[in-house]
Amino acid sequence: MEKCMTLSELWKEILRSESEKESDEGSDAENIVVVRDRVEDASRPDSPGPSAVLPPSPQSPAAADQPPAMSDGSQSPHAKRRARNPESEEGWRGTNDEDEKPHQFPFCPQRTPGVQLDDQRDYSPLDLFQLFFSKEAVEILCQNTNRHVERRRLQGLPTKTWTEVDTDEMFKYLSLVIYLGLLKPAAYRDLWRKHRLHAHPFPSSVMPGYRFEAICAFLHMSDPTEDVVNDQLKGQEGYDALFRLKPLQDQILTACRAYYHPNQNLAIDERMVATRARHSMMQFMKDKPTKWGFKLFVLAESKTGYTCEFSMYQGKSVSPSGNGSGYDAVVNLLRVPFLGTGYRVFVDNFYTSTALFRHLHQIQYGACGTMRENLSCFPKNEVNALPKRASRGDIRWIRRGPLLYVKWKDSRDVCLCSTIHKAYSGQSVQRRLKNPDGTWSGHAVPVPDAVLDYNKYMGGVDLSDALIKYYNVNRKSMRWYMKLFFHFVDIAVVNSHIIHKELALEKGQKPMTQKVFRETLCLQLSDYGKKTTESEGEIARAQSRGMAVPLWKMPASQKMAAAQAWKMPVAQLQEMAVETGPEGCFPVTVVDPTITSVRERATKGRKYCISCHSQKKRNKTIYKCGSCDVPLCIVVDRICFTAWHDLKNHHKAP
Repeated sequence: MEKCMTLSELWKEILRSESEKESDEGSDAENIVVVRDRVEDASRPDSPGPSAVLPPSPQSPAAADQPPAMSDGSQSPHAKRRARNPESEEGWRGTNDEDEKPHQFPFCPQRTPGVQLDDQRDYSPLDLFQLFFSKEAVEILCQNTNRHVERRRLQGLPTKTWTEVDTDEMFKYLSLVIYLGLLKPAAYRDLWRKHRLHAHPFPSSVMPGYRFEAICAFLHMSDPTEDVVNDQLKGQEGYDALFRLKPLQDQILTACRAYYHPNQNLAIDERMVATRARHSMMQFMKDKPTKWGFKLFVLAESKTGYTCEFSMYQGKSVSPSGNGSGYDAVVNLLRVPFLGTGYRVFVDNFYTSTALFRHLHQIQYGACGTMRENLSCFPKNEVNALPKRASRGDIRWIRRGPLLYVKWKDSRDVCLCSTIHKAYSGQSVQRRLKNPDGTWSGHAVPVPDAVLDYNKYMGGVDLSDALIKYYNVNRKSMRWYMKLFFHFVDIAVVNSHIIHKELALEKGQKPMTQKVFRETLCLQLSDYGKKTTESEGEIARAQSRGMAVPLWKMPASQKMAAAQAWKMPVAQLQEMAVETGPEGCFPVTVVDPTITSVRERATKGRKYCISCHSQKKRNKTIYKCGSCDVPLCIVVDRICFTAWHDLKNHHKAP
């Protein structure tokens, strides 16, 4: 005979049965009423026994439909996730499972990708730089700088006997800013020193050192009167923390969009502008080479590194979309009406999320990026998951509509999400693996398609950062916005050089390196505002055709470049140009005097000296007589130019 349960045991059974809630609330209420009736019956002396109040058996349909409960009566987190996401029942798949490649959106850009300029015209480095720093933008820069100094003067602050700056002088100032990026002196004042260890004739020929310091001290990009109004709104709605950058920043962004249309593959990443300024927008990123500075979100073309768009990170705030700052940064950088559709965007794990990739898929943009495994949107299924000690090259994937989630074992686990790739198509990469005998050798390791394209196209912003870093013009300043002004100059120069390179390649010409491009730009900016005479126009046309130009016809900037290339003092070259004037014989160069490449200066276009050849010597020279068209040496220990003409005149004498 069964032993009856005590009253306390009955209540425990009641509480346990009440915690097991079913989806139908009506059935829950009915079961509770039945249980309570049974408890009342069990408490009577003539109770039939505990069998009437036992919970449903695990094999019964009612128990099978209920989710597992924890000891306190609540559902387990795993049960909640499973109830919330029905797709979690789907397990991971491997390389043996076939995957279908998702639909690829047709590439429909708004304009033909590439440079948006007249390809029949020749553009000098100055012409390309002025696309970003136009004359109108520089005029606004000059006006705001002069107003800033006047406002300081009214406030009784020192102004260093300021004289108003004009457009020509501002372009000369920009020439020296770019020049400082080429030389990188320990102190920029050394460029104006008279000591022979610091003999730099170029800066002093452009402007005095004290004037360069004055422009650096008072340069201002925004209207000072509007700055006062904006500063009064600090902490209120309508305040703009980037107001002091707006005029020039808007000009640079407009030019970046207008004169170059990117190709299909784009990359989005952060960029740091180095500074230690005490400002609320300054960030610390431990994984970046530049750890302290202002953070920019940058959209760059993967192929060339051209900066198409950028935006400043202004600090942590409530996301307008509610999906995080990474989501908003990508959406704000991609201007769909301007770019077009069918682009492929590559991002890192800071931006990748299911919400972002679904949004990009809706606007007909493909996306691929690394993903953090601890995100709530990343699949948490353990069925056929990648084991902790998986061998190198193991792949697991799950497809949920257009989204593909991939886990790949390399030196560590790599997680990616993509809307443009198939899971695995037989691709492989070479890795050094340890053999059973302890030796190391190369092996072909399976790799997902998304990993290959990510490594190929994600480096657009990194390429742009490298091009800027080679000759960046950043320097110390007491004002935070000057750091960003110098960065705008870097963006303008690098984008100008990329446009020059693309134009040259379209014409089948050899483009200038970035160093030569910057050197030429410095010379052209330093000569800005000088009236071009008819003879100077003829010189420019002759040099564009590769023709030799007499020394006496060269402008000062080209004489200086020629003197540096030939390692000759500028004064000696000037005397030579005066002595050989337009009448009679005069030396000209066989090669283009603006060439600064050591290899080309040493080999390109040299000819054998006629005077040395008559003495059975084989000496090549880069000079010739402009009148007689005869190659002749002009070096310290061998002045064949003078000796040959003296001998020629002696034979002509009666």
